[in-house]
Amino acid sequence: MTNIAVVPGSFDPVTLGHLDVIRRAAAVFDEVHVLVVHNPGKQAMLPISERLALIQKSLDEDPEMPKNILVASWSVGLLVDYCTEVGASVLVKGIRSQIDVAYETPMVLMNRSLANVETVFMLPDPQHAHVSSTLVRQVASLGGDVSPYVPAAVGRFLDKTRPA
Repeated sequence: MTNIAVVPGSFDPVTLGHLDVIRRAAAVFDEVHVLVVHNPGKQAMLPISERLALIQKSLDEDPEMPKNILVASWSVGLLVDYCTEVGASVLVKGIRSQIDVAYETPMVLMNRSLANVETVFMLPDPQHAHVSSTLVRQVASLGGDVSPYVPAAVGRFLDKTRPA
């Protein structure tokens, strides 16, 4: 039996902290689905198709990234519906602080109640613990250098799309 985990997120854009969690999840589980989900509570900078492409490029360009990772999106229905569809029994969430734990806890309990899907929290490498996609978007929109916080593919994309 294959042990499948789902790493969900908006990944708008994907950061080095995300890749750290994805890499470590792929070392623990047989198969990892990186799932770009639509969050109606957030205004996205990038369309889902661009986020999928940037995640895939970032994974492909990382020589240390395991090969048991699939990138997908889900925008209709519950996250646990996707888990049921692909046979995943675990969600992996990266958390940076107690604020993330407080935010995630009700969802953990609901996902377990709805579909018996467990959630595993992973802390990012400390050098990435302060980085969020929101901060990356803010810094990038004001012309700041985000290259220390994002994969090279994302950095190139943001440089290309930055107004002159």
